[in-house]
Amino acid sequence: MRLGVLDVGSNTVHLLVVDAHPGARPLPAHSHKADLRLAQLLDGSGAIGPDGVDRLIGVVHEALQAAEDKGVEEVLPFATSAVREASNADDVLARVMDETGVRLQVLTGAEEARLTFLAARRWFGWSAGKLLVLDIGGGSLEIAYGMDEEPDAAVSLPLGAGRLTAGWLPGDPPDPEDIRALRRHARAQIARTVGEISRFGAPDHVVATSKTFKQLARIAGAARSAEGLYTQRELKRESLEAWVPRLAGMTTAQRAELPGVSEGRAGQLLAGALVAEGAMDLFGVETLEVCPWALREGVILRKLDQMTVG
Repeated sequence: MRLGVLDVGSNTVHLLVVDAHPGARPLPAHSHKADLRLAQLLDGSGAIGPDGVDRLIGVVHEALQAAEDKGVEEVLPFATSAVREASNADDVLARVMDETGVRLQVLTGAEEARLTFLAARRWFGWSAGKLLVLDIGGGSLEIAYGMDEEPDAAVSLPLGAGRLTAGWLPGDPPDPEDIRALRRHARAQIARTVGEISRFGAPDHVVATSKTFKQLARIAGAARSAEGLYTQRELKRESLEAWVPRLAGMTTAQRAELPGVSEGRAGQLLAGALVAEGAMDLFGVETLEVCPWALREGVILRKLDQMTVG
């Protein structure tokens, strides 16, 4: 069957259309994205303002039309941290339901981490052994660890690249004192989770998902996306540590000229790099591998598993 996953994230609203069958890998058929940046549309009270809700509803309508055009039989809609943490989340969800007919499932941070872990496990298989999975989104950082398809530990921290850029790095280029303050903040947050994860032992394979990690790996020399999903892409901590001060000295426009860095994500790349560097350092990771599958694929896989059981 043809499924659509509608992901209302902190940066983008993304419809991924796949041809999916129980027991087979989902095959991408179409992708429809809109940069909405919900995490940056919150007002002083933490609410998504009327303009932001109107824009969200418009984008959801566009995604539904794209799904219909591509012959999607069922849309699996979900929202992550920007909606989850908005002070008016219930009102936003009600308006989206009333005006589009879409009932967004709001995932908890732990659910995000578990579904992303499932996608990574299926991608790399059992031979990868114990997996440590890191995912930097627009609003949160997810960390998961385990041997099976259900992780032993799944943690979500408010360390998304968009959130941190808006809250900590107002300058362009950012002030060095602001960068140092964010670095301290991010590492203190991550350090609280190290004991919970490390008690399970050292991972056999460390994996990262998300646009942030893909772009960091690309500027550090990884293969271009045009070379395909199955090309191995790694990020070494040594390379990342060399890039952080370079990114800190660049303007958003200068970062956007780097290989693989999109104009829309360039502004938050430094914050993402600080979080990635902190996570790799505190967890003792020298090299990680970038996984093409992430949360959206995890949602699809869970749906297919439920169909098989049913």
